[in-house]
Amino acid sequence: MPFSIALAGKGGTGKTTIAGMLIKYLVLKGKIPVLAVDADSNANLNEVLGLEVKDTLGNAREEMKKGKVPRGMTKDVFMSMKLEQAIVETKGYDLIVMGQPEGAGCYCAANNLLTGFLERLTDNYPYIVMDNEAGMEHISRLTTRNVDVLLIVSDTSRRGLQTAIRINRLADKLNIGVSKSYLIINKVKEKPSEVVFDMIQNNGIEIAGTIPDDSTLYEYDLNGIPTIKMPNDNKAVKAAFEIFNTIIK
Repeated sequence: MPFSIALAGKGGTGKTTIAGMLIKYLVLKGKIPVLAVDADSNANLNEVLGLEVKDTLGNAREEMKKGKVPRGMTKDVFMSMKLEQAIVETKGYDLIVMGQPEGAGCYCAANNLLTGFLERLTDNYPYIVMDNEAGMEHISRLTTRNVDVLLIVSDTSRRGLQTAIRINRLADKLNIGVSKSYLIINKVKEKPSEVVFDMIQNNGIEIAGTIPDDSTLYEYDLNGIPTIKMPNDNKAVKAAFEIFNTIIK
């Protein structure tokens, strides 16, 4: 059974960048192949990884709902074909983008088919990294796997921390079997204040560590360079790797 790690957090806190660092870490440690899943409605994990995405599972869901299954092909075969087409393969890891429905309506049948196919797909990977939006709807709807580690990413802002607290509470309520939740405080310019630590302690979230603010990240992003290519001795990458060493045995 694969070891699954999900990331969530308020937009702009850097969770997708950290997801890329985690994938980089797993590949460097030889924990391959890794399945990277972009389950954020604002999908951009592929940009962090430097990969081109041609199709999403959301598109397959739309096509099935609109009756675009080719004549003579069952829905199961169609969805299986679309799933295979949506996988972006590269050295050490593969990427799949969930996408989202374009319109209103019931997607129960398509979601159920996707769930089954994703379960079969994930059996081929010892590690799964899922970059998720704050609401975690994709985890609750599209997978039945347990989440071994939930990494909640925040910056030092009050709104970021409040979102992290809400995500942690939501994870307890959803039937997704989170074994362990950790908080990562990202973009740290100076040691977090006592107010920050009080908020965290009073809401029962364990801090995995902090990642310093780093200008190299902004330079890579500005110049369109995938942040997964950042050097291993970069201070932000080193801090992230130290965190991963403690939570991934």
